[in-house]
Amino acid sequence: MWGIIINPKSGKKALRKQLNYLSRILAERQIAHEQYFTKYAGHATEIARELVESGIRKILILGGDGTFSEIINGIFSAKNVDTQEITLALIPRGTGNDWGRFWNLTRNYKDSIHVFLEGKRQMIDVGVAEYYRNRELQRHYFINSIGFGLDHRVVHETHRLKYYLGSHAGLYFWALLKAVFTFRSQTMTIQTAENEYTGPIFTINIGNGPYSGGGMKQNPAAIPTDGFFDAMFVFKPSFKDVLKAIPLLFNGKLTQLPIVKTLHTPRIDILTDDYLPFEADGIEEHAQGPYSIRVLPLAVGMIG
Repeated sequence: MWGIIINPKSGKKALRKQLNYLSRILAERQIAHEQYFTKYAGHATEIARELVESGIRKILILGGDGTFSEIINGIFSAKNVDTQEITLALIPRGTGNDWGRFWNLTRNYKDSIHVFLEGKRQMIDVGVAEYYRNRELQRHYFINSIGFGLDHRVVHETHRLKYYLGSHAGLYFWALLKAVFTFRSQTMTIQTAENEYTGPIFTINIGNGPYSGGGMKQNPAAIPTDGFFDAMFVFKPSFKDVLKAIPLLFNGKLTQLPIVKTLHTPRIDILTDDYLPFEADGIEEHAQGPYSIRVLPLAVGMIG
């Protein structure tokens, strides 16, 4: 039995076409399934938690990075569930679709449905961040990446621009241009088992996958099956540094710049007691440090 979780927020006409085609294929293949539509932010988390606690072990997602991330949080917050038994599949319908991009899943829904039917299951890593809100320890899971500083500000601006410009991957670039010249660095310490860096940090992106922000390659070598994060961070850059960096965001050469520091590690601690919001898979969270961010290796199955 497959549970199909659908985010209907964008493209209602296109969604009807997708669902009609999917329903026909599932009927032809005699694949048992139930459909569930999300109705508000966080609803996918609730649906996924209820599904896996009721015994469902296969979930097909029609949505974007945020919907996928909500489902990951539902699965990993469920009680008495072995997450390695879970199988996930994706038909991308989001703004950036960075997680789908890694798996060569595009908005061509027929191709994505073919992968769902014929692709191979493999185990993948999941990230988890522990932090504080109102002095209480919190836990947030993520599938693709987590970002702080400028990275968070770009996502914040992207959500704001959606109301005026609609939903498309180019929003991230326009949000970047707006945020990069107004954001101010924040002093903190980045710590791994091998290294420690302290200073005014401009941006941090910790990647389980290589893409973020609608196709930007902040961590081009990240692979969600190796038990490690690839991370990049930048201390306070000059105006000249910023101008050099922007053209390199999409070609995988950003990490070659001297101002960009890189890490390959299964755990990163961010030490600060200050208010430090973040974004995880494009979802904003208000939070306070310190942070502990670590990999859960080969924690769930993915068809790709």
